[in-house]
Amino acid sequence: MPGLVMPFTRITVTEIHPTFGAEISGVDFSRPVENEVFQEILSAISKYGVCVFRSTALDDTGHVAFASQFGELDDVTPYISGGRAHRLSDVHLFDVSNIDLDGMVFPSDNVRRQWNKGNGLFHVDSSFNPRRAGYSLLRAAELPPAGTGGETEFADIRTAFADLPSALQTKLREQDYIAAHSLWHSRKVAAPETFADIDPADYPMSRHRLLQRHEASGRETLYLAAHIHHIEGLTDGESKALFERLFGHATKPEYILRVKWENEGDLVLWDNTCVMHRAAGGAFEGKYRRDMRRATVHDGSSLAWGLNERTQERQGLP
Repeated sequence: MPGLVMPFTRITVTEIHPTFGAEISGVDFSRPVENEVFQEILSAISKYGVCVFRSTALDDTGHVAFASQFGELDDVTPYISGGRAHRLSDVHLFDVSNIDLDGMVFPSDNVRRQWNKGNGLFHVDSSFNPRRAGYSLLRAAELPPAGTGGETEFADIRTAFADLPSALQTKLREQDYIAAHSLWHSRKVAAPETFADIDPADYPMSRHRLLQRHEASGRETLYLAAHIHHIEGLTDGESKALFERLFGHATKPEYILRVKWENEGDLVLWDNTCVMHRAAGGAFEGKYRRDMRRATVHDGSSLAWGLNERTQERQGLP
């Protein structure tokens, strides 16, 4: 129940959606988070999937240090391999802002602005890589004026699966479908004119089971994302129909939590293995600067690598 304060001994956890999501207070980010406090944060994220921390005052160094407590961090190397400069000082921080190296908002025809449109589709981080993402930690370094958009939305795909008709649940369990995830597919869906000449089939795809058990909570969950190019073993028509049915169901209003960014230093932690997310509210549009920085933790569960070869190769923007 939204507004309900749950019993934790070292942090305060307030539910913000009927089925998932919580706001956490009582964490001292001016120093490394103590293990006893961190263990309660782990319990909270396992239960709620999304945790919001307000006005943390974290800088880049503190952001990376806190993220590192969750496990091994991903980095931006694949996105700058072609020689593009990284605006931020730490390669473990992904730049998910709407500003370029000169500090100016991307013009409408900028390729990175077009690329970022893919972030406006519901997705999970790095499902297109051999090893997927576990936790993501997104921090507001600079926010646009209030009321100009830029919220982040989350979809509760554990509850979405639980609410499916029992016959469809049984079919998904029995068929054990494998989905092929492609970074280029989601980018082309979001910006078809910019990437008209791109064929996602020319690039590597990552394979993960469509139905999984979320290990931290023990609950069954769909592993959905706009990155899904096709479902193996089905015709193109069958694959499209099944994906659209599940994706449309999982993104119904009752499964959506919209988080408003209130203050610089706000930080949102989520578990990519049980929730989808997207940048909403014109996050990459308009004339105002929006500086958002994300640390991403490699998944440490037994499902992290899906059905993929254990290689360090990752996809990125050339």
